[in-house]
Parts: sequence; structure tokens; C-alpha cells
Amino acid sequence: MTVKPLPQPPSSRLTQTRIWLHRNLFNGWFNSLLTIALLALIGSVGVNFMRWVFTQAQWAVVTTNLRLFLVGRYPVDQVWRLWTVLAIVLALAGYSGWRSQRKKASAVGGSSNAQLLVAVPIALLVIFWLLGGGVGLARVPTNLWGGLLLTLIVAIASTVLAFPLGVLLALGRQSSLPILQGFCTAYIELIRGLPLIGILFMAQVMLPLVLPGQPNIDRVVRAIAGLVLFNAAYQAENVRGGLQSIPKGQTEAARALGLNLPLTLALVVLPQALRISIPAIVGQFISLFKDTSLLALFALLELTGMARSILAQPQFLGRYAEVYLFVGLLYWVFCYSLSTVSRRIEAQTRFRR
Repeated sequence: MTVKPLPQPPSSRLTQTRIWLHRNLFNGWFNSLLTIALLALIGSVGVNFMRWVFTQAQWAVVTTNLRLFLVGRYPVDQVWRLWTVLAIVLALAGYSGWRSQRKKASAVGGSSNAQLLVAVPIALLVIFWLLGGGVGLARVPTNLWGGLLLTLIVAIASTVLAFPLGVLLALGRQSSLPILQGFCTAYIELIRGLPLIGILFMAQVMLPLVLPGQPNIDRVVRAIAGLVLFNAAYQAENVRGGLQSIPKGQTEAARALGLNLPLTLALVVLPQALRISIPAIVGQFISLFKDTSLLALFALLELTGMARSILAQPQFLGRYAEVYLFVGLLYWVFCYSLSTVSRRIEAQTRFRR
């Protein structure tokens, strides 16, 4: 049984607040003057900012182009596909949350894990089929994808593809085979020593040249390939940190129970290592989500590229503050939401341990 702490009376909370304010902000004449001056400065900046937001800013640049910000030039008559995709994502999130609550109430969760592992790849295939079309649906070329839609697609696809590659690289770097360990170490250190913009340039220019037959690869696919190669190296280091935190006794106990090396990794080591690495993994995804803004340099109209395109409209020339403030707000909402989810997952896993 867990005993919940009794709620404190309002007078006690007020007293604690006064003690905290006196101890941290007003514990001397100098700190008191500094606190008052900073509060006055923050208040003045805040008042001027709110005055600009509500009286001077011209938000027509956002309201008129809201559809471009969100989905780019995706055909209007096909927007129902995006709503279907959103419904699938929400269904997966709801199922994952329900599975988490069920695992809290029951110690058996293997079958639900297997169901989720099967459902996610199927859902991804359905989502890309809905977005791109084909097999009964009208095709929507990727040059019509843009705005927040393209940013999310590139970030999610790059993370999903880079994660298993990063796990394999982390396991390879921990391997006792010199050739495998040397290859994985060289790849990780080489990629981490290069800037992302250079890797994206190589993916856009050199990827079609090194593949047999020199195929005409879509620009979005090339961008995802570059982000996967870059992200996998950093995810490998995140996972390796989790692997190194697992005591050797865990592996020895699993081997004593008769588990071979693959089963030991899959059932004992990796689940614990990935649970420990959740904050770093989510942090890397947040960084990748923001790094998609570099794709604007390659004429891909993701969120930042679409903002530049909207600012080129004659009636909205010079409206940089409104446009980039709105774009920054979108980035912040998604990044803060991911950070909040990460903290909740971390708290749940800490409770289970």
C-alpha cells in the first residue's frame, strides 16, 4: 500500500512561500534591490512584448497562410488522409498508454508487447500509403508535402529507422570481435566528427552516385537517409551508455539460467539499457526534430523553409517577427510535449524498478 501525504493547509504553504522568498530573493539589501530591479526589467519587457502582440503585430500573415504552415501544398481534396493518419497515431498512443496502465496492474505484459511491435510497423506502412498514395489512392508527390507535416514525417521516419541501426552499432562497439568493434567504432567517431550539414550535402549529392544504376532518388528520401546516418551514431552512444550501466551480474545470471547470448541481450540486457537511456534517446529526437530546419537549404519546404517561402509573398514582406515567432512556438510546443512525455515514461520505469 502507498500512503499519500496529507495536503498541507493554505497557511502552511503561504508560510513556506514566504520563507523561500526571503531565503532566495530578499536575504539582504543588495539581493532585495537586485530582485526588484530584475522584476521591473522583466515586467517592462513583458508589457512591451504583450503590447506589440495585441496592438502592433500583423497576424494576418499567419492566419492567411495557416494551411501552408501546417500541411504545405498538400491537395485540399486529399486532406482527409491526414486526418486518418492523425487518428491512427492517436490510436497507437492510446493503446500504448492503456498497455502501460495494464502492465501496472498485472505482471504479465509479454503478449501486449508483441502486439505493439507488430502494430507499429503495420501502422507506419499504412501511414506512408495514405500520405503518398498508390494502390487505390491518388498519388501525392513529395514536392507537395511541406510545413509541419514534412517536418514530422522526416523527423519520425529518421528516428524510427535510426534507432535499430543505433542499437546494432552500440552492440557492435561492445563486441569482443576486433573487426566488428573497429568498424562500429570508426563509423560512430567519423559521423560524430562531421557536421550534420555536410552529411546532408553528401546524401543529396553523392547518394545517387554511389548506388548501382544511379537511380533518381526522391529528395525527401535522400534527406531521411542523411539524417538516419547521422542520428544512428548518436543513438548508438546513448544506448552504449545504458549498456555500460547494466551490472555484469545480470548477464552472468541469465547465462546461468541457460539463456544464450541473443536471448540474454533481447530479454535481459537491452530492456534495462533502453529504459535507462530513455531521456538521452528522447533528447536526441528533440534535437533531430529541430535539425530538420536545415532541409530548407535543399529546397525542401519543411516548417522553416515554408516560413521563408511565405515571407517572399509581396503582401507580407518584412513580417519576420510574426512568422518566426509562430514557427518558434510550434517547435516549442512539440519539443516541450516530448520532454514531458519523456519525464513521465522515466518516472513510470523508475517506479517499476
